[in-house]
Amino acid sequence: MQGLKQSIITSLWFMFLTFPIMVVRVNTIENTVEWRWMNLAYVGVAIFVLSYVWRWALARKEAKQFETEPATKPKKQLWISRALEEPAVARPALAAVFALSIAMPLLVSTYQTNIFISFLLYVILGLGLNIIVGVAGLLFLGHAAFYAIGAYSYALLNHYFGIGFWIALPLGGLFACLGGIMLAFPVLRLRGDYLAIVTLGFGEIIRLVLENWSDLTGGPSGISNIDRPGLFGMELSVADANIYIYYIVLALAIITMIAVQRLKNSRIGRALQALREDEIACQAMGIDRVNVKLMAFGLGTAWAGFAGVIFAAKTTFINPASFTFMESAIILSIVVLGGMGSNLGVILGSAFLVLMPEYLRAFSEYRMILFAAAMVLMMVFRPQGLIAPKGRKYHVDDPDLVKEGEA
Repeated sequence: MQGLKQSIITSLWFMFLTFPIMVVRVNTIENTVEWRWMNLAYVGVAIFVLSYVWRWALARKEAKQFETEPATKPKKQLWISRALEEPAVARPALAAVFALSIAMPLLVSTYQTNIFISFLLYVILGLGLNIIVGVAGLLFLGHAAFYAIGAYSYALLNHYFGIGFWIALPLGGLFACLGGIMLAFPVLRLRGDYLAIVTLGFGEIIRLVLENWSDLTGGPSGISNIDRPGLFGMELSVADANIYIYYIVLALAIITMIAVQRLKNSRIGRALQALREDEIACQAMGIDRVNVKLMAFGLGTAWAGFAGVIFAAKTTFINPASFTFMESAIILSIVVLGGMGSNLGVILGSAFLVLMPEYLRAFSEYRMILFAAAMVLMMVFRPQGLIAPKGRKYHVDDPDLVKEGEA
């Protein structure tokens, strides 16, 4: 009864708050006021149901935390994780996803192709940051700075020296990698919040340099007329160029997935994971902590540089406003929401944060409310992320987090 009473109070309170927006509508053409009382009824019923389900789910979750399970009972995993562990399911599923990805630009509009290019760029950025945050366990808040380094590398090389996309692509990754290593040297002894603050400051320094060095970077006005990737000297229309860029970013995303997965299973990846779990024990076992951190920063930021070059080629115009702290926050959110250390989680996190807001535009002004509600629900009921990688250890004092990859 107490939960029912609280849900009714919550429903009435939301009806009161949303009354001016949901009920009153002024028709400026006919100078009349429309009273949409049914909208208020819909809000009341929806909030009552959601509030009741929310309280029931929280009570069920709290009850499960105190249940003792037998040691022999298999640990629970998200259904998609269990399915992908079965070769009979994983191989056809991957083949179908690959075939759909290849055919995607031929099935959708130019606008939809642009959305999927952005999605794949965030997959690349998220996988790169996942090396630093998820695999190595280093809190990093300046990833947009290296995204900007890659984009401006291509823009400046193309603007001043006429260098094409294919030559600038590896150079952009190299410059971003060198920038990551240069940042890593002064922060080798920093951990946790201190490391996050320094990397955040570095990101802001890069943005301010780009804004104020007007003679070189164009300042707030940015750089325009950046060349798109060439295809054997052929002149491509805007639609054809978008399709071509889609296939380039798709190929780079696949290469990134394979490279990051191989890295995690390699000797370097094991060293990065040991650094994440316990830095002191890692050093006691003879692992060179300095080299491991330098590799984490260099490898993670290189992918941001590659993504930056493609972003500049796609938009043909860049300015510092595209590389603010919010960009770093979105990339970090992709890694955290997807599951730190999980490549599949990064892909799902990118879909959640990039595709979901776009396809909720059908709900007009309510889409951001629905998006925020979905994020809150996920953080409450999946605090370890959509996909918790195997072997990932969480702090034993936090009852909301699972241990050893349990979902």
